[in-house]
Amino acid sequence: MLRVFSQRRCALIVLASLATLGFGAERATRGGILHVALRAEPKTFNPVIAIDAPSRDVLRRIHADLIAIDRSTQKTVPGLAETWSRSSDGTRYTLKLRRGVRFSDGTPFTADDVVFSWSLYLDEKVHSPQRDLLTIDGQPIQCVRKDDFTVEFVLPKPYAAAERLFDSVAILPRRRLESQWKAGKLRDTWTLGTAAAEIAGLGPFRLKEYRPGDAILLERNPHYWRPAPEGGGNLPYLDGIEFRLLADEEVQLARFVSGQLDLLNRLSMKSISYLQGKGAAVTDLGPGLEYNFLCFNLSPRSSKASWFTSREFRAALSAATDREAMAQIVFQGRATPLWGNVPPGNLLWYNGRLPHPARSVAQAHNQLATAGFHWNAQGHLTDPAGALVEFSILVSTSSPERMQMATMLQADYGQLGIGVTIAPLEFRSLLDRVVNTQQFDTALLGLGGGDADPNAEQNVWLSSGGMHLWNPNQKQPATDWEGEIDQLMKRQMVTLRSNERKKLYDRVQEIVAAQLPMIFLVSPSVVVAQRGNVGNFRPARLDHFTLWNAGELFLRQRGTGAQ
Repeated sequence: MLRVFSQRRCALIVLASLATLGFGAERATRGGILHVALRAEPKTFNPVIAIDAPSRDVLRRIHADLIAIDRSTQKTVPGLAETWSRSSDGTRYTLKLRRGVRFSDGTPFTADDVVFSWSLYLDEKVHSPQRDLLTIDGQPIQCVRKDDFTVEFVLPKPYAAAERLFDSVAILPRRRLESQWKAGKLRDTWTLGTAAAEIAGLGPFRLKEYRPGDAILLERNPHYWRPAPEGGGNLPYLDGIEFRLLADEEVQLARFVSGQLDLLNRLSMKSISYLQGKGAAVTDLGPGLEYNFLCFNLSPRSSKASWFTSREFRAALSAATDREAMAQIVFQGRATPLWGNVPPGNLLWYNGRLPHPARSVAQAHNQLATAGFHWNAQGHLTDPAGALVEFSILVSTSSPERMQMATMLQADYGQLGIGVTIAPLEFRSLLDRVVNTQQFDTALLGLGGGDADPNAEQNVWLSSGGMHLWNPNQKQPATDWEGEIDQLMKRQMVTLRSNERKKLYDRVQEIVAAQLPMIFLVSPSVVVAQRGNVGNFRPARLDHFTLWNAGELFLRQRGTGAQ
């Protein structure tokens, strides 16, 4: 359900916002520069090696994919590949490329550029972050040229989500980069110091100017291949996009309110309160793909393993957790309580049949008593051996919301007689404790926000995965239920019928919800803002939330829309 909020002129703003989201007919106008904020300096203009979010935010407007994921429907749609087909055994994908397409420097695009680009990403010497995504069981997906406008991808084994692998893999010009690659200098190519004219892509915009510490200006790609829906030329409508480098959140908000920025991407609760106090409209899209959870340390290194490995103990804590209060207090109602690992914002994979039991401290007491725990004369919980039950919660200092959630969990579990200590840590140190050394009791974390498909989280749910947070990198599944999840995740990966895949992943969600290696808490809403002057504004629950359809955005003529 789409929700639009404002403190003033609600009726006007709601109507204007609905129009910007495609609910009303409006003719696009051409021209103008869209002004948006970038929270940090990009590290590179080379999409093969880019790993930081600022670089990717800019590069996604410059480059294009063979097959894209529509951020509004979360389904795959044609990109540079106009059509594609899959072999009956699911190991070969044949893509028919668009004809007449040119890079932003005017050079033609052909199958040679696809084969070349694929080679870059798979080259182990280049160390592209995409390489792991383009391999299956350690074997690379091969790209074969069939003719000038046909390529075939050969998979080492069937892979149900293969179409989604092509999203966010920029196709690059062989003519410009081949010599640098053969010379072993690709990682030093298209740096921040490269002249704008040397960088060519297939996206709606191209680099015009980079002003270190100030801004990155993109201009309209005059050779962009996607036609405007109403005719009269090709997209994009905008003359360009200016990314202003503004690290400070308060500065971003002030610039937005003063009219110097047109869009704000995903907003924090602090930002939402500030904007509403200024009478600005924000758009609440409901839950995204992020899910927050309390993770137990179930590894052999856990000093509290005798408690945490008890399913009844974990279930008791889950029963005592006030998810509704978290959603209302921490997120001011802009979050959805969770009992599983897939939020309802995931339109394709959410399992709506999972039980949503109401909070019950009495039930939690009964479950602990059944598991052999007791309470001493002072009301403190003790284990069957008489030891006081106490543990710590690691939480990132960079997340005020999770710090507040940890405080609420401390109070919830205090009602059970459990002593909880909150241990704030810098995020990288926290992740090292959880993933590498397993030196923690519990940790309050969040995952999600990437692709909706379950294969994007294979390393979380497979017991051998490095991000199997409660007990990573297992040589053999430590429990029967983890073994069952392993089998289900592997089966769904090679199951080609979508309805059968859904049943398999529904079962994974049921096991996780029943066994509770994590206590799932809330999924924050995706909240964005625009000043009312941006047409075709269709924010989505997947990243990039506001610029995913940048080629379709346009600026209204002065006097239209709402401010």
